[in-house]
Amino acid sequence: MGFPVYVNIGFIEIHPHLFFEALAYFIGFRLYLYTRSKEKMPPSQAIWILTGAILGAAAGSKILYWFEDPGMTLAHWNDLPYLLEGKTIVGGLLGGLIGVEWTKKRLGHTLSTGDDMALPLIAGMMIGRIGCFLTGLDDHTYGTATGWITGVDFGDGILRHPTQLYEIACLLVLGIVLAVLKARTRKGRLQLPDGVLFMLFMSSYLLFRFGVDFIKPTPHPYAGLNNIQLACAAGMLYYAFLFRRKFIRPASMIRKGM
Repeated sequence: MGFPVYVNIGFIEIHPHLFFEALAYFIGFRLYLYTRSKEKMPPSQAIWILTGAILGAAAGSKILYWFEDPGMTLAHWNDLPYLLEGKTIVGGLLGGLIGVEWTKKRLGHTLSTGDDMALPLIAGMMIGRIGCFLTGLDDHTYGTATGWITGVDFGDGILRHPTQLYEIACLLVLGIVLAVLKARTRKGRLQLPDGVLFMLFMSSYLLFRFGVDFIKPTPHPYAGLNNIQLACAAGMLYYAFLFRRKFIRPASMIRKGM
C-alpha cells in the first residue's frame, strides 16, 4: 500500500484527510440531530451551545498544538502558516467542553447536554482517524518504530505502531459500551445521572490518549510527558472530581440521612 491513499470517486481524486474529515463532520452532525434529546433545550439555545462548542474546539485544538514544541512555536511566532497548520483532537475536545460550559452559563441553561454528543463524537473521530491512517507520514499521527505484528510501513521502510488504528479500535469498544448504556437508560432498565455518558466518554478517551502518546514520536519536554498528556491528565482530574460529586458525595449524604 502506498501512502497517502487517495479516494477515487471516478472523475477526481481527493486527499484522504480532506475526504474523511469532511465525512466525519457530516455523519457526526447528522447522528447528533437524529439521536439528541429534543426535550432538553429549545432550538434557539441548541444553536448557541453548538456555536460555543465549535469555537471552543477550534481554539483549543490550535492552542494545545502550539505547546507540542514550545521552542518551535516561539521561533515561528510570526509565521501564520505554521501557527495554523496543526491541530489536536484532545485540544478540540477540551476546548469544546469549555466553550459549551461557558455558553450554557451565559444562557442560564443548567441541564447536561453532553450525553447527546458522546456517540456522534465517537463516530466522527473514528471516521476522521481513517483519513489520518490513509494519509501516512504526512499526517504525523503514527507511532514509534515497533516489531509488533501490527507494525505498518507508511512509506519510509520502518514498521511503526498504527496508533490511528489503535484509536479506532478503542473508540469502537467505547462506542458499543455507551450505546448499550444509553439504550438501557432509555428503556428504564438503568438509572444514570445526566451527563454520565459524556463523562465516561471523555475520561476513557483521555486515559487512552495519555497512554498511547508514550508510543508517539512527538517531543516530550514536560518531565517525560508531551503536551497532549498534560492536557489529558488535567482533564482526567477534572472528571474524577465530577464523578466524585455525582456518585460518592450523594451516597455519603444518604448514609448520613441528609
